Amino acid sequence: MLDHRPILLFIGFLVSVLACGMMVPALVDFAYGNPDWVVFLVSSALTLFVGVLLVLSNRTGQLRLSIRQAFLMTTVSWIVLPGFAAVPFVLADPDISYTDAFFEAMSGITTTGSTVMTGLDLMPPGLLLWRGVLQWLGGLGIIIMALTVMPMLRVGGMQMFRVEAFETQEKVLPRAAGLATALVSIYLALTLAWAVMLYTVGMAPLEATVHAMTTIATGGYSTRDASVGHFRSAGVDWIVTAGMLVGSIPFLLYFQAVRGRPRLLLRDTQVQWFLGTAAMGVLVVAWWLWRDAGMDAPNALRYAAFNTVSVMTGTGYATADYWQWGGMAGGAPVAVLFCLMFVGGCAGSTSCGIKVFRFQILASMATIQLRRLLQPNGVFIPTYNKKPIQAGVPEAVMAFFFMYALSVAFLAMLLGLTGLDFVTALSGAATAISNVGPGMGDIIGPAGNFSTLPDTAKWLLSAGMLLGRLELFAVLVLFLPRFWRD
Repeated sequence: MLDHRPILLFIGFLVSVLACGMMVPALVDFAYGNPDWVVFLVSSALTLFVGVLLVLSNRTGQLRLSIRQAFLMTTVSWIVLPGFAAVPFVLADPDISYTDAFFEAMSGITTTGSTVMTGLDLMPPGLLLWRGVLQWLGGLGIIIMALTVMPMLRVGGMQMFRVEAFETQEKVLPRAAGLATALVSIYLALTLAWAVMLYTVGMAPLEATVHAMTTIATGGYSTRDASVGHFRSAGVDWIVTAGMLVGSIPFLLYFQAVRGRPRLLLRDTQVQWFLGTAAMGVLVVAWWLWRDAGMDAPNALRYAAFNTVSVMTGTGYATADYWQWGGMAGGAPVAVLFCLMFVGGCAGSTSCGIKVFRFQILASMATIQLRRLLQPNGVFIPTYNKKPIQAGVPEAVMAFFFMYALSVAFLAMLLGLTGLDFVTALSGAATAISNVGPGMGDIIGPAGNFSTLPDTAKWLLSAGMLLGRLELFAVLVLFLPRFWRD
């Protein structure tokens, strides 16, 4: 029988950390004289009680997890945390349903950025900060998970990074805890740096802090209904664009750069492919805005860079309604953005999507297949970062692509059954599983939000966000009857 004690112990620890996170907006509301500080205090006390109860009632000397326990722990923890994170939203606003609150919390923790909330310009400071804290914690959690849990679970080719991560721990720091501490320090330092830069170009301290959190986490929650476009500042746009790129690069490479090996950051082929793809997308969109939309070159480049990087990295910020840049039928920019929505950033970053390394492996396999057509008896070895790809990785990557497409199609069909139109259903499914944020169309596009969707659609999209954030297979494996057999 599967031992649930280590799983509940770990979840209890995470819930306790979430409870401590609730005290941050409580202190901010108290400092601003907003009565919602009581809401966060009560929510924190309730969450901490449950977390400590789980820890104390499931203490065990065995801290090692089996593969089955790790799969179950990963999925359950990412369901339980939004469940508790939704409590402050419900208590602070009696008009919000638990469905909407859970959707907002799941979107925050998975760094998706889709929202059902309106009136952000007048929202209390604590709630605005809480949304930022959720995405910041979610981004940090996915970095740690990508370096520890996902390689162990061999999800979608992530086992390829297992040796690299463990070698780094052994050579540089003697314990895994040391590496985690270093990564948290880098994550915090980057957040502080971007908060200071945004403050220097005119943002208020609270807004600069929230946007720094959600930029480095590539989450996309803003303090304004018009997102970053509200500020109408070229300085803000370029700083946030740079932050989204920084958050989409493997944090392990930042750690190695700090330890005196900065060249690894530029030599990594995944980073090169990521930056190259982003640059090509920006240039195509900028060229269209300059030629067909009549923008001058500096503004065309600015709007193209911001919105293209935002969509590709899954951040979800917007400075313009790019759905109006031509529409699905004839708009080259919309077509480019829709395709880049699936790409995502690098493995080991806060970004989401399919991830660049999987496209590299697929390209390597396709190249070998073409060469075999010319030399049927030749021996060709697929490589990644100039090293042979481990056995089993190509098959895992191809299976991931298949399940990714199947998941988007299946979710789109389910959303269509709730009454959504084709564009909303398809882009909603794609943006949920890719953890992008806004979709396409007038309803859930960059100028709209998800508040008008039926509750059934919101629960389906929440499931899609979870599925995409956990790389599909970590969730889908739980539906196999064999998983539950001893």
